[in-house]
Amino acid sequence: MSTSKVKVAIIGSGNIGTDLMIKVLRQSSVLEVVAMVGVDINSDGLDRARRFGVATTHEGIEGLLRMPEFEGIRIVFDATSAGAHKHHDEILRAKGVQIIDLTPAAIGPYIVPSVNLEEHLHEPNLNMVTCGGQATIPIVAAVNRVAAVQYAEIIASIASKSAGPGTRANIDEFTETTSRGLELVGGAKRGKATIILNPAEPPLIMRDTVHCLCADADEEAIRLSVNEMVASVQEYVPGYRLKQSVQFERFTKESPLPLTRPADPFVGLKVSVFLEVEGAAHYLPAYAGNLDIMTSAALKTAERVSELRNWIG
Repeated sequence: MSTSKVKVAIIGSGNIGTDLMIKVLRQSSVLEVVAMVGVDINSDGLDRARRFGVATTHEGIEGLLRMPEFEGIRIVFDATSAGAHKHHDEILRAKGVQIIDLTPAAIGPYIVPSVNLEEHLHEPNLNMVTCGGQATIPIVAAVNRVAAVQYAEIIASIASKSAGPGTRANIDEFTETTSRGLELVGGAKRGKATIILNPAEPPLIMRDTVHCLCADADEEAIRLSVNEMVASVQEYVPGYRLKQSVQFERFTKESPLPLTRPADPFVGLKVSVFLEVEGAAHYLPAYAGNLDIMTSAALKTAERVSELRNWIG
């Protein structure tokens, strides 16, 4: 491995952490993963890390601090849980290490690379929102830059097999963090998020539905903005795509209420966007687009932080 690369560690040897490790190893010309941290010595993620020649510990963050590899680490990715991340954040901030948070803890500012990557890159803790947030917030932002979004509602459906223990333990945090992200990053005045763990066999690819209630505007301008945003996300998540063309419905004072929690009274446009996210199958099969969009967004963010701070070379 090149010594000019930026040294990183990954805490969490589950689905997300393992997929991220493989992405760094295979794709990044900027980052070098030098440590993989877990709490189960027999986890598949730690086993794979050892086979790839990455140093490991099953003693959590305390084990990481004792590893000789910790010296020189610039960035730590946290792929554990919202609760565990609070403890990790306290320790890593004190060590002056950049944190990329892949949990819904939301201690640091929300980062969605296609929307606001450049705005918070000097912050010590950067939060990657959620998989549903990474998929849908860009669409809300795309609509909002054409017509003010009064209300955004998203439904993220992922294969049950792609949801590990960490994801399942954070369902409440997922909905809260995603809803807030629709507002803070997407620009919606109000946001609502729902996640569905789909047990279908064979497993279905990640799909996301986005509904926006916005001021009346030119439909073609919104469609163009959405398509441009999709292309922007595809630069780091190639499997991100529209399932069909953007849908529109106009509402007047006499129209029935369009969604469960609309702005009241609502007169304007309902914009509906249907997405699917196919994963790169680095760890789990291609149906696990929820892993791919999170780890791809985290990778892009870490590389940009490294460039901005002149850590490369």
